[in-house]
Amino acid sequence: MKYTPHPYQEYCIDYLLSHPAAGLFLKPGMGKTSVALTAADRLLYDTFEATRALVIAPLRVAEDTWSRESEKWDHLRHLRVSRVLGDVKERRAALRADADIYCINRENVDWLVKLYGTDWPFDLVIVDELSSFRNPSARRFRALRKVRPLVKYLWGLTGTPRPRSLLDLWAQVYLLDRGERLGRTFTEYKRNYFSPGRRNGYVIYEWVPRPGAEDEIYGRISDICISLETKGNLQMPELVETVRPVKLSPEARSLYDSMEREALLKLVGTVIDAGSAAAVNGKLLQIAGGAVYDEDHVAHELHTEKLDVLEDVLEEAAGEPVLVAYRYQHERDRIMARFPQAVQLKDRETIAAWNRGEIPLLLVHPAGAGHGLNLQDGGHIIVWFGPIYDLELWEQTRDRLYRQGQRSTTSMITLVVEGTVEEDAMRSLAVKDDGQTAMMEAIKARIKKLEDGVA
Repeated sequence: MKYTPHPYQEYCIDYLLSHPAAGLFLKPGMGKTSVALTAADRLLYDTFEATRALVIAPLRVAEDTWSRESEKWDHLRHLRVSRVLGDVKERRAALRADADIYCINRENVDWLVKLYGTDWPFDLVIVDELSSFRNPSARRFRALRKVRPLVKYLWGLTGTPRPRSLLDLWAQVYLLDRGERLGRTFTEYKRNYFSPGRRNGYVIYEWVPRPGAEDEIYGRISDICISLETKGNLQMPELVETVRPVKLSPEARSLYDSMEREALLKLVGTVIDAGSAAAVNGKLLQIAGGAVYDEDHVAHELHTEKLDVLEDVLEEAAGEPVLVAYRYQHERDRIMARFPQAVQLKDRETIAAWNRGEIPLLLVHPAGAGHGLNLQDGGHIIVWFGPIYDLELWEQTRDRLYRQGQRSTTSMITLVVEGTVEEDAMRSLAVKDDGQTAMMEAIKARIKKLEDGVA
């Protein structure tokens, strides 16, 4: 295909070429990959300012998206892409291949840095989904930080630079400027822009931005980061979001209420931290989905109400392909048992088959399909088997279909069990709240009702 970039894409290409360190914060579907590939091609073959490029991406994106994008556009077909994936022997062979761009999954960044050390051969590094490097304690961040001085160009791409809080920005920006704008340490960053919030003695559970901190932070990074919204830059089909209520049978409702009361009672009189809140919330989400795991991680089905509603949705789709996002393995297993036509997203062959219209029901997990995958050619209906609290994965999974190239109105349907924690999750997503904070507050509110004798 001939590449005819949108005006904003031309601007982004020029921006990358004029900024050796740059953050490209574009919403999913706005063509970050083609922009970065075009800019990389010019460095490699026009100005010769780079000789070898490394792309760090989620596994499936490294496996499929970058090579497919380079093959898709006429002006990029000469680029040689080597996928540094598989076992150690396969990865070493891929690194020996004569290529322009080497794609590796982010889990193997530590291995790559240890392999090369100070003989780091990549003068251009592109971090696809920079937000996955937001944790300054993670091995992947610490590894990339070691070789950052050896990298001439580093571009970070993401559609969600601040998925949870402003705290997530420090590590991402550090990889760009090595601490010049937000401080050389995470501690310094917190001290300068935040105040302690919820705490238990010396343990701080929450850092609250100081008044004016957000504007100051964005102002400090505005010279190396560019952010564009989809609205006003692309002609996109309509996105229609609906909630399909699920009503539990009296028997299932009794099970849920009993489980909820028992779980909450265990927390009464204790400090509710993120770990305990997540454990309780996870158990209640499992039950709302129709099954629950025991201590041996064996799933026990409690009801089929959601499967019944999903069957209604599939019937209404009248043969149109449907993408279903599940949260737990037991949801995936029970969906596949109920609907023999269901196929789990596994590899690039599955992606290609979906985009050719050969898969009527594709099952994806948000953590595995939340970044970078182009699935818009295969359908325009996405069904959430249940909501999640993670805003980043929510938006990224939605935008696998609702993105540039989608030709039809995209319909996103979320199955929500009435009177359960799933409604709390939907409220959190609606106000773009911090998922962890919303979850903990919801748990505390339910405990208070229980103590007051309401629940």
